Amino acid sequence: MSATSGVVIVGAGLGAIRVAENLRADGYDKPITLIGAESHPPYDRPPLSKSVLLGKDDRVDLKPTAFYTDSDITLRLGTTVGSVDTDAKTVTVVDEEGERGVVEYETLVLATGLRPRTFPGTDEMSGVHTLRTFADALAVRSAIDAAQNAVVIGAGFIGCEVASSLSSQGIDVTIVEPAPTPLALALGPRIGALVTRMHEANGVTVCTGVGVAEIVAGEGGAVREIKLDDGSVLPADLVVAGIGSTPVTDYLDGSDIELAPREVGGGIACDAQGRTSVPGVYAVGDVANWLDDAGDPRRVEHWNHTVEQAAVVAADITGGEGATAAVPYFWSDQFDVKIQVLGEPRADDDVHIVSDDGKKFLAYYSRGSILTAVVGAGKVGAVMKTRPKLLTPTPISELVTDA
Repeated sequence: MSATSGVVIVGAGLGAIRVAENLRADGYDKPITLIGAESHPPYDRPPLSKSVLLGKDDRVDLKPTAFYTDSDITLRLGTTVGSVDTDAKTVTVVDEEGERGVVEYETLVLATGLRPRTFPGTDEMSGVHTLRTFADALAVRSAIDAAQNAVVIGAGFIGCEVASSLSSQGIDVTIVEPAPTPLALALGPRIGALVTRMHEANGVTVCTGVGVAEIVAGEGGAVREIKLDDGSVLPADLVVAGIGSTPVTDYLDGSDIELAPREVGGGIACDAQGRTSVPGVYAVGDVANWLDDAGDPRRVEHWNHTVEQAAVVAADITGGEGATAAVPYFWSDQFDVKIQVLGEPRADDDVHIVSDDGKKFLAYYSRGSILTAVVGAGKVGAVMKTRPKLLTPTPISELVTDA
């Protein structure tokens, strides 16, 4: 094996770009190759459900074209990986023309992300969408002008953001969610109720505690209505399903790379530095299931988490110092409010509402009398100033009087 094969990164999203960028910053001087299934240069995904969907931005590229040339990073776009041979240290690839090839690696980083789940029975139905890629966002964008009634299935962060964006275009939007409230699984029903209030104040109909029984097509195979499992029917000419995603790992079938059990989130099993079961192979981002500080496997689907993982992996590859532990953080823009989550909330944590003016709110989460997270809507400064409190165990009684 020639050392010139360098680092090969499968995937060309945020995690891949940040690993490559950090490698160069850390002094890595061997070849770096990124293999991406999409034909577009690597782009940022959070704007897809907001500014890109609404046509305010086109694709939001993560780096200018000159970055790859200046950093001596090779992009192989429109190329999928069919398999990985960890003994030979090769990956088989197929380009858009169907041409097959083999790429050698010295070190392999897997950053293949997620594949959205589609609603059963809708593969041939027009007007039913998922939202994961730039092409998905363009497809929804192109349907907005003709749409009157939109149904968003699933009230996770993506579903809530899409509902917010569509509602801003004058479309009648209904969210359908089996859980008691939007974001109930992530933030619990108490904060979910405040999110419900936000959506309803902006004209969105929120149907919770009910699932979708069937999506019905009309003439020509276009979606016409949604039948719910309580017997009610919703008119719909545009449907966006945000019903979860699965880690993209099928190309690893037959390899020695261990996958994490579904019960702990699935994906590629890693240690706390992103190393997989095979030496010289790492995984980062949404597809990666890392051990957390307590030694438990966790797969986290947040932008900042991916950025931090990329720094850790690059440092491990180059033999540099590990990254400093950071407080988990993510955000979601809905209507004109930024919802921020700092720390690691659980749906069954105790929730302490610190302030709530009917639109903006701030809440502390605790578990076992210790602060675990801070969640705010429209409270950017108040959320971020609590970061030091989450770096060390802080009794919730020091912060609120209802503890």
